[in-house]
Amino acid sequence: MALTGVLRPGHAQIRVLDMAAATKFYGDVLGLVETGRDKQGRVYYKCWDERDHNSLVLRQADQAGLDFFAFKVLDKATLEKFDADLKAYGLKTERIPAGDMLETGERVRFELPSGHLIELYAEKTQVGNGLPNLNPPPWDLKNSERGIAPVRMDHCLMYGPNIDQNKKIFMEVLGFYLVERVFMPKGGPAGEAAIWLSCGHKSHDVAFVVHEQPGKLHHVSFWLNSWEKTLRAGDIMSMNEVPIDIGPTRHGITRGETIYAFDPSGNRFETFAGGYQPYPDWIPTDWEFESLGPGLDYPQRKLHESFLTVLT
Repeated sequence: MALTGVLRPGHAQIRVLDMAAATKFYGDVLGLVETGRDKQGRVYYKCWDERDHNSLVLRQADQAGLDFFAFKVLDKATLEKFDADLKAYGLKTERIPAGDMLETGERVRFELPSGHLIELYAEKTQVGNGLPNLNPPPWDLKNSERGIAPVRMDHCLMYGPNIDQNKKIFMEVLGFYLVERVFMPKGGPAGEAAIWLSCGHKSHDVAFVVHEQPGKLHHVSFWLNSWEKTLRAGDIMSMNEVPIDIGPTRHGITRGETIYAFDPSGNRFETFAGGYQPYPDWIPTDWEFESLGPGLDYPQRKLHESFLTVLT
């Protein structure tokens, strides 16, 4: 499948309350690779098998949560087209100059109707994955077994109002397609309570759930290669007394094998494996709200209250 527009999720900038505690957690426990610190005090990370300079940026603040979530696009011409298309759709865009983030080119930023800031960019310095380009071994001895060691930053789930309008922007302007959805409870207003969208060949690259408060973060997800790696992640979380929200378990929705847990600032993160590989002609999978329990936690068939209520 040729990707000619949005390529993939690119980076998330999250707010943390204590940078020392956050860097110890993300560097030693989650096992991300630190790639730089800037004059603003932000700390940059990548997952071990990512080639680009960064995929997670930490900023110290008084309140935890998400500053923005970004997607990488094919090239500068594509970035210009998306900027024009977003404006034509009626959205206000902001150009963030190259160099505002370390090793990252110019970004186009816009606000979704749900209150979340989304960015698009085309250029980021490639620093490699610790392996040679010629005859490489299958994993990096230095980084791929340090901590949980996810392969990549995979997706983000955000909570806010007006997710039907978000869906139109992602599908009609950015070229995403709908993979799964949960309908609102029976007897109430019609519509979708949750949506999962993909720009490529993954079960989802971004997801939204209806919530009355705008701009809320549910989780940033990190990809692991197998269920075994997910179980290993649970062991490491327990060894480091990381508070776990849900799991290890399997989703009915997306079929992902998952653990949800919290960083020292209370931001939820996910370690994620499995799932399926859809294509753009995918017919969306529908879920009734009354079946959201097995959609979230298929073995227990349980809708965990914290999943719907604990946000940053």
